[in-house]
Order: sequence, then structure tokens, then C-alpha cells
Amino acid sequence: MHPLMFKGPLAGRYPAVAAMVLLALIPFLALSAALQPLTPIISAQLHMSAQTFSLSSGLGNAAYALGTVLAVQFAQHLPQRRMLLAYAVVLVLGSVLTASAQNAGMYFTGHILQGIATSMLLIAAVPPLAIGFPQERLRTTAVIMNMCIFGAVALGPFIGGLQAGSDSWRPLFWVVAGISAFALLFAVLTFDDAPPVNPDSPRDLPAIALAAVGCVAAFVGTAELTSHRFLSVGVLAPLIGGLVVIVALIVYQFRAAEPLLQVRSMLTSSIPIAGIVVALFAAAASVSVTVLTAATLSERYSAEHVGLLFLPELAGAVISAIAFGAVITRRELHYLPLAGMFFLAVGIVLFRIEIPASQPLALIGSAVTGLGLGATVAPALFVAGFSLPAASLQRVFAIVELLRAVAAFMIAPIFAHFAATASGGLNVGTGNALWVGLGLAIVGAGLGVAVYALSGARPQAPDIEGFLEGPDSAWPSPPLFAKLRPTAIVESPSVLEPVG
Repeated sequence: MHPLMFKGPLAGRYPAVAAMVLLALIPFLALSAALQPLTPIISAQLHMSAQTFSLSSGLGNAAYALGTVLAVQFAQHLPQRRMLLAYAVVLVLGSVLTASAQNAGMYFTGHILQGIATSMLLIAAVPPLAIGFPQERLRTTAVIMNMCIFGAVALGPFIGGLQAGSDSWRPLFWVVAGISAFALLFAVLTFDDAPPVNPDSPRDLPAIALAAVGCVAAFVGTAELTSHRFLSVGVLAPLIGGLVVIVALIVYQFRAAEPLLQVRSMLTSSIPIAGIVVALFAAAASVSVTVLTAATLSERYSAEHVGLLFLPELAGAVISAIAFGAVITRRELHYLPLAGMFFLAVGIVLFRIEIPASQPLALIGSAVTGLGLGATVAPALFVAGFSLPAASLQRVFAIVELLRAVAAFMIAPIFAHFAATASGGLNVGTGNALWVGLGLAIVGAGLGVAVYALSGARPQAPDIEGFLEGPDSAWPSPPLFAKLRPTAIVESPSVLEPVG
């Protein structure tokens, strides 16, 4: 036996593996959502301009998006659990660097390492948690998945506000470093060596290069909005160029004979497309609710007060996570993202009634928004994943998270820029952005429903046992727009037959 082929004392124990996933994903995602009230404090102590700090956040988000692609490539050729250990080490290193940063360079490096390590941990750890244990654990996994992503994001404004109230930032960052260290510890304790997925597959360096160039350019472009006009060359050139490169990545993967990502399977099948559309529109629409409303409220209340006003968002996310776990093995899973878009739209309307929102409206609006966020992206991700074989789940998660990161993290600075530069002031600009967010929520839900209707897709309970044990998907997914292409149905009549 190879000297590294050993098992940790907690290997194969679901509670320990689940704890490792929670500890690995929460730090960066919660910290990113907590940065808004801490930005002036960190910038002042590390002698960074607002533009420099914005660039650090943009590069951290770009690293998160790129990490999804890198993790899939590494999983094909390198021992998966050893790589997971390496990702956890990088997360600890990045967290310690940011917490102890004495200058912009240390902070930049640490934040970038945190971003790339978190997304790689997500791709490396979550799919095995979902498909590597008996199906009765899937409900718990669904709750954990939702809380890791949206529970952490919902908690961010609260912990950021509390920390800003003490006029300091390092204690929070050291807590994050401590949580990251515990994630590494659990990664060691649960270690169970696993071989590469497909060591004979080609190394797709063009895909990685396109993802790197596209993500970095697009996020740098949006970061430049802090000190430049939207129509300036410094903003539009990298922003549009980056988006073009990301589109080129999708086209390249669609046409590749042996693609790194499951683009062709997803883009030609109805249910995965509906899931992706809902996830992207929900991520984009949520920006106006969380970032801009917090900015307007901060002009009236202290950072701690604003954090408390957004605390009900966490409660909403918890309720959505529980609902997700309850329906993940039922046909109602198809309807949950649609319900989430409805709650997200209602939350936007509540915040739009009065700007800045009154305290009752803010409390109710944040709770409803939490319900919406928790019921959209993660459920839509599993809806897409169940439409393909379980062996593809890691690649499905990767492409959805890549696109979601681009939609959410890139649009936030754009919305913030237009709100801040609106002729009527921040409140007027925020109101306009909220209308846009409401439109995105409505259009996203409508497109998802249209894809089902025009493709002949039918909500049905997933065949979880067959999904986990065999090469089949959990449910049939008709070809995209199959009802508009009768020959596609004639050639593949079985795609519309119910499972089980």
C-alpha cells in the first residue's frame, strides 16, 4: 500500500464529513457578505484606497469563479482526497494572511487564496457528500448545502455590522482563520484516499486559460467602477472582453470532443437549462436587495443596527433549507425554485415601498428575501444535477457555480455604481435598481416555466436509488424545446416516460 493510502479515524462517518463541509465553505462566503460595513475600517488601517479595496474583492471573487473549473480538472488526474487536503491548507493560509495583513499585498494574496480554495473545496467535497452516502442522508445534505452557501451569506451583514461597531476587523478575520483550521483538521480526520476520476482524460488547458482570463478581466472591469465611469475604457474593455471570453469558454466546451465541463449535456436538455436560468437570474436579482438596501439603511442607522435589521434573512434561509431537505426526494423539488423566485420578488417589493426602508419593512423584507434566496439557487442546482448521471454531479456543480458567481459577484458593483451615481441620489438610484431586480426575478421565473412548457418536461419525484447506484439520471429530461421539434420526441420517446 502506498504510504499515503490511509484512512482517518472518522473516515466514512457522515456527521464528521458534513462538519468538514460546513467548516470549509462558511468562512469565505460569510466574510464576503460581511465586508460592506468593514470596508472603510480595513482600508484605513491597511492604507488602501477605495479603488484598491474594490480590486481586492474583485480578484477574490474571480478566484472563486476560476476555482470551480480548476477543481474539476485536478479531480480528473490527481487523487481527490489529497487535493481536498491541499485546498484546506490553502484556505487556512489565505485566512491567516488576511487576518494578519500588514499591507495591501498581504490582504490581496490572502483574499485571493480564500476565494479559490473555497470554490475548490465546494466542488471537491459537496458532490461526494451528496452521492457517497445512503440516500436517507440526502435530506440532511440538502440542508447543509443550503446553509453553507446562503445561510453563510445571510449571516454576513449581521456579523459584519457587529464587528464594525467595535471599529475593528481583525477579530472577525481571526475567527474565520480558526474555523478554516478546524476544516483542515476534519479533512485530515475524515481522510479516505480516493483515486483520480479519469487519469486518461486530456488535460484541458485551453478551458482553464479561458476561465482564468475571462473571470479576471470581467471582475477587474467591474472593480474599476469604484473610480471610473461605466463608459470609460478602463471599465468596458476588461468587462466586455471578459464576458466574451467566458462565452467563448462555453462555446468551446460545447463543441469539444472530450469537454472538461458538462456543457453540451446541460445546454441541450430542458430541465438543466431551466435550473441554470433560475439560478442565474436569482443571483442577479438578489444583488439589489442585499447590497443596495444595506447601503441606504446605513445612512440612517449604525452598522450594528443595520446588521440586526438583516438578521431575519438568516431565519428565512434556515426555513428554506429545511424545506429543501423536505422536498429533495419529492416532485415538489421542481416547484421550490419557482416559489423562491416569488419570495425574492416579494422581498424586493417590500424594500421598494420605502427607501430607506422603515424598521418593520426592513425586518419583514429581509426575512422574505432570505426565504427566496434559500429556495432558489441550491434547489435549482440539484434540479439540474439530478437531470444527469450522478458521475456528472461534480461537473454540473462546477458550471452552475461558475456562472452563478459571475452573475452575482459581477453585477453587484454595477448596480452599486448606477445607484451611487444616479442624478437623484442614492435613494433614487437604489429604487431604480430594485425595479431592475424585480424584473430579473419575474423574467427568470417566467423563462424557467417556459422551458418546461416548451420542452414537455414534467415535474416528477427523482429516482434517488437509481441515481446513486447506476449510470442513469434521477428523472428524464426532454431535449430543449422538444415540443417545437417533433422529430426529437419521435427519435427519443423514452425521455418523456416517468421514472419508476
